[in-house]
Amino acid sequence: MPFADLIQAEFATSFQATPFAIVVLRMAAAVLFGGLIGIEREVNSEGAGLRTHIMVSLASCLFALLAFEMLADSTGKGSDPLRLIEAVTAGVAFLAAGSIITSGGKVRGLTTGAGMWMAGAAGLACGVGSIALGAMASVTAVIVLWLLQRASRKLSKSD
Repeated sequence: MPFADLIQAEFATSFQATPFAIVVLRMAAAVLFGGLIGIEREVNSEGAGLRTHIMVSLASCLFALLAFEMLADSTGKGSDPLRLIEAVTAGVAFLAAGSIITSGGKVRGLTTGAGMWMAGAAGLACGVGSIALGAMASVTAVIVLWLLQRASRKLSKSD
């Protein structure tokens, strides 16, 4: 069988649980929502910016899609997709913790870490088909990050 036919056969049978067009839509939404949060972090010159947040969201989406594929695969007996989702949240929390720095009695990177965790949650929402929920959470997160940073700056100036 020619290589091109092997590739075509792989893509034709790869998506048992979710149609290809839906996979593309969910991944695109995850990139968009992770990007929204990442842009806010990037504009404020934080360590984890646009690319990091997109990758966290996209990876989380992929893990959720894989969970559905595991359920649809008849050979995946005994597999538990909830463990996969728990592993994603723990993995993202590990990345987020790495962005937190304590120096001289000050903590930095906590909001960036929370943003990465939020991007992961938005990606999971997209992956399981709750794109509207991922959108609402991402927009709310950006509003919170933007508004509260401005409020924090005003409070700092008044001190």
